[in-house]
Amino acid sequence: MARLLNGGFAVPLCGVDVDEATRCAHYHGPRDVIAIRFPCCSVYYPCHACHAALADHPAERWPTDRFEEHAILCGACRATLSIRTYLACGHTCPHCGAAFNPGCARHHARYFAV
Repeated sequence: MARLLNGGFAVPLCGVDVDEATRCAHYHGPRDVIAIRFPCCSVYYPCHACHAALADHPAERWPTDRFEEHAILCGACRATLSIRTYLACGHTCPHCGAAFNPGCARHHARYFAV
């Protein structure tokens, strides 16, 4: 498990062939710069396929009553975002302006009870 520094603390990050911007073997385009902390294990993964490949348990989705929790990591600036902020940010990090992949919206139901 890698640990990325975020504001002076280490963020647990797992994935398959993860780079310094949280891109992985499954999603590695220029805008694939987020990781999601899964509620089942509190570990950040770049995607659902990385969790499926490396975790020893099934993935759980974030329930709507926990959308205020910080569970999204920007791979560009290392800021963490609440789920609510991420879902409303318009595919851009509100901290650094990095572009997020708009195609990720197709997978929101895998991560969030929306």
